Amino acid sequence: MTGGVSVRAVVEARDLDVEFAVAPGEVVAVIGPNGAGKSSLLHVIAGLLRPDSGTVTVGNHRLTDTASAIHEPVHSRRVGLLLQDPALFPHLTAAANVAFGPRARHHRWRGMRAQARQLAAHWLGEVGAADLSDRRPAQLSGGQAQRVALARALAAEPDVLLLDEPLAGLDVAAASAMRRLLRGVLAAGGRSSMLVTHDLLDVVTLADRVVVIEAGRIAESCTVADLLTAPSTAFGARFAGVNLISGPAGAGGASVTAAGLDWHGTCEADVRPGSSAIAVFAPAAVSVSRDEPAGDVNVVAVGVAELDHRGPVIRVRAEATDGTDDAASGLAADISAETAAGLRLIPGEQVYFSVAARDVAIRPA
Repeated sequence: MTGGVSVRAVVEARDLDVEFAVAPGEVVAVIGPNGAGKSSLLHVIAGLLRPDSGTVTVGNHRLTDTASAIHEPVHSRRVGLLLQDPALFPHLTAAANVAFGPRARHHRWRGMRAQARQLAAHWLGEVGAADLSDRRPAQLSGGQAQRVALARALAAEPDVLLLDEPLAGLDVAAASAMRRLLRGVLAAGGRSSMLVTHDLLDVVTLADRVVVIEAGRIAESCTVADLLTAPSTAFGARFAGVNLISGPAGAGGASVTAAGLDWHGTCEADVRPGSSAIAVFAPAAVSVSRDEPAGDVNVVAVGVAELDHRGPVIRVRAEATDGTDDAASGLAADISAETAAGLRLIPGEQVYFSVAARDVAIRPA
C-alpha cells in the first residue's frame, strides 16, 4: 500500500504554487475560498492537469516530474477521485459501473471479468449498496449514486483517494450517512486521502489535518484541533467560526493594532512587542449596539453585512463602514433573537461591535 503522497506543483494559468505531503493513512482536509486552487491541486495529483513545473510522488513511484518529462496517464496512477457529481455511466448498472475500473486496469488478465464482478459485489457491500447492484444511475437517489461512485473509486484499489466536495449536493440525511461511511473507509487500508470541503462538520469528523489554500498558495497547515482553537489565517478563523484580527503586537504584547485600532486582550508568553500577532475571539463574546458603548472594551464601528439565523441565535456579519476591506470586515457577532428584534437590524446600517479584553486571546501570528 502507499507510502504517502507528496506534491510540488506550479500551474501558471491558475496561479497555483503549492508544496506539501500527506502521510500514509492520513486524511487531509483542503479548505479555502472559491477559486483558490483546491480542485486544481487534486487534478494535478490525479493526472487530469499537467503542472508547468513540479512533481507528484506516491510512495517511491514518481507519477509526475516535469523536469524528466514524466507524466503517468490517469488510468495507471492508482489515484481515486470522487467528485460532487458521481459521473456514473448512465447505460451501465451500479455493479457494472463499479466493475469498470478493475476491468480497465487488468483487461489483459484471463478471468478478470469474473474477478471484477466479485470486486464490485464486495465494494457495493462495503458501502451499503449491495441491493442497488442491478439499478442504473437514473434509478438512484443522490445519496445512493454517491455510494456507488465511492465503491467504484475503491474497487480500483487506489493508493490515494481524492474527494472533491462529494457531500455538497446531498440532503442532510444522505450527507450524514455518507460521512459515517467515509469515516470507516478513509481510516482503513493505510491509503492517503485528501478531502476538499466547505463544511466544518466534514473536517471535524473525517480529517486529521487541515490545509488552507488562498490565492493558489498554502496559507495555513495545522491539526483540526489547532484550526478550531488557534487558527492563524482569517479564512481559517471564519471557517472555524471564530473572529481573527491580525497586525503588529503593541507594547507588552497585550494588544494587536489593525486599521488604526488597538485590540486589547490576554497575551501568550511568546508574543513580542512589534512582532506579527493575531487577536482571536468568539462571536458569542461580541455585543452589538446602536450607540457606542463606554467602558474598558474593544469597540469598532461596522456596517451590517448580513444576518444569519442559527437556531435561537442570530449571527450578525460585519463589513467595513466605508466600503474598504479593513479589520472589521467579516467579523461576526452571535446575539439572541430577542436582542436582534430589539435592535431591528437591517443590512447596510452602522452598529457597534464590542468585546471585553478578557475574551480576546493574543497569539503569535
